[in-house]
Amino acid sequence: MKVGVLTVPYSGQSLDETLKYLSGLGLTTVEIGTGGYPGTAHANPDVLLNDKEALETFKATLAKYNMEISALSCHGNPVHPDKATAQKDHDSFLKTVKLAKELNIDTINTFSGCPGGSKDDKTPNWAVASWPNDFQEILEYQWEEVLIPYWKEAADYALKHGVKKIALEMHPGFSVYNPETLMKLRNAIGDIIGANYDPSHLFWQGIDVVQGIKTLGDAIHHFHAKDTQIFKENVEQNGVLDTKSYGDLKNRSWVFRTVGYGHDTKMWKDMISMLRVIGYDGAISIEHEDALMSINEGLEKAVSFLQSLIIEEKPSDAWWF
Repeated sequence: MKVGVLTVPYSGQSLDETLKYLSGLGLTTVEIGTGGYPGTAHANPDVLLNDKEALETFKATLAKYNMEISALSCHGNPVHPDKATAQKDHDSFLKTVKLAKELNIDTINTFSGCPGGSKDDKTPNWAVASWPNDFQEILEYQWEEVLIPYWKEAADYALKHGVKKIALEMHPGFSVYNPETLMKLRNAIGDIIGANYDPSHLFWQGIDVVQGIKTLGDAIHHFHAKDTQIFKENVEQNGVLDTKSYGDLKNRSWVFRTVGYGHDTKMWKDMISMLRVIGYDGAISIEHEDALMSINEGLEKAVSFLQSLIIEEKPSDAWWF
């Protein structure tokens, strides 16, 4: 395993400046946005796929700082009921796949997306209740008529271009938001579908994140290191579903935190250890979204915390018996 970083917080500076800084922290792995919500500040497929010189400069910059890419990220909603929005995010996915082939990268991070509740909807409809029966009809439409057909075609396209892993971040608001829905789509499409396992979204849902790693096993294609602080008194009053601004830190039921500031060292050691148990040996990619810390301070604390926990070497034979 290696500690890595999603470079999106540094979109305001060049790739060279960003990698120089991250290299100085002792890092050798990055995750780079190529479209959708992560943006294209450090890797714009429209440029890199059409300008050989720009592509070579991009590769040379990575080599200069001894950096490898753990995944390209184009999180969006390619099944959005608004056709223009869906097409934009779908195009980002296709371009990211093509760029991955040029860079010899086999993993793409994204969201499953969330369709509307019917063909007539104009906005996504995240159905998470079993009754009234309208919700079951919505889910049947979304999965059977939209999600599964879309991802079958997308997976075929990715495989033809050398992408072996489509890592979906289990994110509430999208159709794949927990281990069960991740496995539902994986079972329908194939092993190319897996998880970009981000415990921050699972913590507040009440999921045992260590057990979740064990349950998913080799369905984990990538890992995001992000924490969540849960405010017990606010949860007891209003529950975990919270639509207040992420900036309303005093009144929210939970907020995203730098690793170690939501859950203790033991929790993160258990996650790292369980990742080793299931055979995961990829990046532990920091996604810094802590509203209480600056970008640099939050990231540097996360790097220091994880570097003390990460298991880098392969285990020795059991010499004690």
